[in-house]
Amino acid sequence: MEKLQQKKLIVNGIEQYVLSSPSTTLATVLREHLELTGTKVGCGEGQCGACSVMLNGKVVRSCVTKMKRVPEGACIITIEGIGQPDNLDPLQQAWVKHGAAQCGFCSPGFIVSAKGLLNENDNPTREEVRDWFRKHKNACRCTGYKPLVDAVMEAAKVVRGEAPAESLDFVMPEDGRIWGSSYPRPTAVAKATGTLDYGADLGLKMPAGTLRLALVQAEVSHAKINGIDTSEAENMPGVHCILTAKDVKGKNRIFGLACSPRHKGDGWERPILCDEKVFQYGDAVAIVCADTEAEARAAAAKVRLDLEQLPAYMSAAAAMADDALEIHPGTPNIYFEQPLIKGDDPAPIFDQDDVAVVSGEYRSSRQPHMPIEPDVGFAYMGDDDLLHIHSKSIAVHLHAMMIAEGLGLKPEQIALAANPMGGTFGYKLSPTMEALLGVAVLATGRPVSLCYDYYQQMTYTGKRSPFHVNARMAADKKTGRIVALEHDYVVDHGPYCEMADVLTGRGIQFIGAGYDIPSIRGMGRTVATNHAWGAAFRGFGGPQAHFAGESLVDELALALDMDPLEFRYANCYRPGSTTPTGQEPDVYPLPEMLDALRPKYEEAKKRAEAGSTPTHAKGVGIALGVYGSGGDGVEQAEVFVQYDEDDGVTVGASWEDHGQGADIGAVGTAHETLLAMGVPPEKIRFSWPDSAKQPPAGPAGASRSQVVVGGAIRVACEALMGAARKDDGTYMTCAEMVAADKPLRYDGSYSIPGVPCDPDTGLGNPFLVYMYVVHLAEITVEKATGKVSVDRMSCIADIGKINNKLATDGQIWGCMAQGIGLALTEDFEDIKKHSTMIGAGFPYISAIPDDLEITYIQTPRQWGPFGAAGVGEGPIASPHVAITNAIRNACGARVTSLPALPEKVLAGMPHEH
Repeated sequence: MEKLQQKKLIVNGIEQYVLSSPSTTLATVLREHLELTGTKVGCGEGQCGACSVMLNGKVVRSCVTKMKRVPEGACIITIEGIGQPDNLDPLQQAWVKHGAAQCGFCSPGFIVSAKGLLNENDNPTREEVRDWFRKHKNACRCTGYKPLVDAVMEAAKVVRGEAPAESLDFVMPEDGRIWGSSYPRPTAVAKATGTLDYGADLGLKMPAGTLRLALVQAEVSHAKINGIDTSEAENMPGVHCILTAKDVKGKNRIFGLACSPRHKGDGWERPILCDEKVFQYGDAVAIVCADTEAEARAAAAKVRLDLEQLPAYMSAAAAMADDALEIHPGTPNIYFEQPLIKGDDPAPIFDQDDVAVVSGEYRSSRQPHMPIEPDVGFAYMGDDDLLHIHSKSIAVHLHAMMIAEGLGLKPEQIALAANPMGGTFGYKLSPTMEALLGVAVLATGRPVSLCYDYYQQMTYTGKRSPFHVNARMAADKKTGRIVALEHDYVVDHGPYCEMADVLTGRGIQFIGAGYDIPSIRGMGRTVATNHAWGAAFRGFGGPQAHFAGESLVDELALALDMDPLEFRYANCYRPGSTTPTGQEPDVYPLPEMLDALRPKYEEAKKRAEAGSTPTHAKGVGIALGVYGSGGDGVEQAEVFVQYDEDDGVTVGASWEDHGQGADIGAVGTAHETLLAMGVPPEKIRFSWPDSAKQPPAGPAGASRSQVVVGGAIRVACEALMGAARKDDGTYMTCAEMVAADKPLRYDGSYSIPGVPCDPDTGLGNPFLVYMYVVHLAEITVEKATGKVSVDRMSCIADIGKINNKLATDGQIWGCMAQGIGLALTEDFEDIKKHSTMIGAGFPYISAIPDDLEITYIQTPRQWGPFGAAGVGEGPIASPHVAITNAIRNACGARVTSLPALPEKVLAGMPHEH
């Protein structure tokens, strides 16, 4: 056992004596010894800055600061020492005002880091703020960084005495409506003060006797399991037991939601714990249950796997080869196909002399989600005899259904709850650790906790599935109108089929979306491989589809010698147009949006021409984006509202919040509905989702929640108002309702009658609400190296009527930042090289321009509450293509494979470059 040392520390002004080993990290001492859980641990490798604290006045990353390097008597300031909920520091006030805390997991680290900056320089420039965050590796995946810099700049004015503290407060609109305003999120103060407990924080507060888990994971991509030797590991200190597939009480499979009649598998191929085979690197083979996490991990390293390696098919092409084995015996590797047949056969059109034709082969990357908070959860048997599982789930009712049979339970025997969580960006639309936690509780009878480190986050959880698209497009040379489109694409979905048919369907829905194309033929295929399994990722198929479609549109404009904006203007949706699936769009804002972009675009072209030099080429690119709000076809949600004793209202909705703003979405929608009743927004309470406490509202994915769950909230609130309304037009108090023997709970249900796409033709009305965006990117290419930097980005967005501007701004800025990463740096192809944030190309603040701009066109939507659509995914459909189109404009290189690494750009330049 390692020898211990005692040190006196001054922590947030309080003298503390801590006993630890020299190799223990400062983050561990703060979180586990002193219970200061406001300091978060994200990557655990010093690459994200979530753990930032001040040590003797200097900002340090506490996750990589060993106690042996912490001086005796050191003065340490954590987020708890900056300010409390009733006594906020100006930085915390500014964080709240500017919506700088979206998921909020990185906020304590950023605020502590910014405090260190203002202590040294209380009058920084924006570039100095950005340089400081770059230097200290403060990373954010949600915000695009802009609101963070805005917050620091405004807080600095208060610190300097140039503005009063009150200038950082939200000012209530005169009409009392918070709908459409920048009302702060209800969780903002807790996030900015580090007082909101995330999964790992709650896990630390589990009762004595909680078992800490570690996974034994495969380090090969495809293998037969001949044996598992746990003998040495079972004798390690603190080990309670080691669980394998034989300890799983149910089917030991997770249902993959195979729903299409064209799906050739049964959806039950994903094991909870691998029994016969390993299907991908990182698959879980055993669970170690021990007294401490360190003991569990040490024992997991001693479990020996006897594996017979099989051919590993790490690409769709390899898995489609004639001699490839079936990864899941009995199910072909190409297990789903989705055709599209719209209009007349376009093939003869491409042979006509009066059309211009362009073609291309486009490959998107296996983009990793890279949330700052790794996957985490805990579980226990409740006194209600339910198995309670708390995790980062963004689909609590769905996940209970997907894992129940595998555990040997019925869905109603599982209470699945969503913790306050750092962003997921969609990966948690799939169960990850939920079933593993359930296995451990059912096998041991004890509460359990499981925290992934960042390597596990990267190697175990799903990724954006790559598309390989072959396509061609034709336009009439005289009219400039697009007349035909053909495409054939393959989706590499890894070894598990979760949502594969829906994802593959996104290709036919969004390749060519935004344009009235009368003749289309397409075919999408889903392929099982042994690379990382495909999970939902923000935009779910939209970025892959638009990469092909918007690249072709740009090339077709060039072939016709037309300006790319004017070509889009001539072809975009107008009344009488139909989508690729033959649907009439819900609204027609694209001409107005392009008109709004035109002056910005012309100015950008002038800047590019003036700024280009013999060594650096500047370029401008645009890309149109369309994406649906909701799942395919009929959408439905159920909620309830409860009238509270203080005349407030609790919204009972399983609207999971992973940073997108379920809290303000629920409060803003309810407040707008209840306006005449006079319920103040601070008395409207949202609820943390729990499948045992709220009716099914559906997952917080597919940009559906504001529309469908919001619709159900509106219905429930209207029912409450109807019951509480007096004859004179005023409303009863809660006490009066009780006296009148009226119920205090009112249920609301809302549905949208979409029509799923036909499995044989691809035609249908899958979404009744769409989001529309146009992105403008200005970039610089270093000609000698091919390195690309993004100088500016603008977005014209029509997402219907805005509920909360802080939330929608943040979603769009975040999409721009993730689009830059997708375009230029992010990938998870090489499992070992790409298993860290830096290795996978995470975009830090230096990669994201400070000059980001959003312009809203607010066309009301018929089906959204008060005219709203969704926002989370439409803006990610095409920012990356605006960047690759700008690269083409700058230096002539058409990038057809993401990310656009310098060597690809250099190789694509015409020889004169």
